[in-house]
Amino acid sequence: MDASGVSSTDGIMEEPHVLAVDDNLIDRKLVEKLLRNSSCKVTTAENGLRALEYLGLGDDRQSSVTDNASKVNMIITDYCMPGMTGYELLKKIKESSNMKDVPVVIVSSENVPTRINKCLEEGAKMFMLKPLKYSDVKKLRCQLMQCRG
Repeated sequence: MDASGVSSTDGIMEEPHVLAVDDNLIDRKLVEKLLRNSSCKVTTAENGLRALEYLGLGDDRQSSVTDNASKVNMIITDYCMPGMTGYELLKKIKESSNMKDVPVVIVSSENVPTRINKCLEEGAKMFMLKPLKYSDVKKLRCQLMQCRG
């Protein structure tokens, strides 16, 4: 891995790794399929706490888990989830010195301007409306390449 955080093998870039967080199985599978079709590696989590555990930011932080964090290039999370909202997850990620530079995209089925602004002010890279479409994923892929370039 070079200084820009891009891993390459013989000049071929690795697939960007996206962590997709959504409590709804169908939405999670849809995002996963769209991203995989766009040549992304995808890890899914069914809620914010699971996502934090995967990223090594949970209450039981383990050194082996933080290896996952360095491999995630983007996080896509639903806004409205039980236990921890996507906004709360965003705040935890942005508070972490290891993860604060990883772009976070919030998705929601509700178009609430105050909610959107709150997320963007807290550091979300984008706010997208559900259901995600292939054109949305193309925008995300473009964002990923800028972050990795």
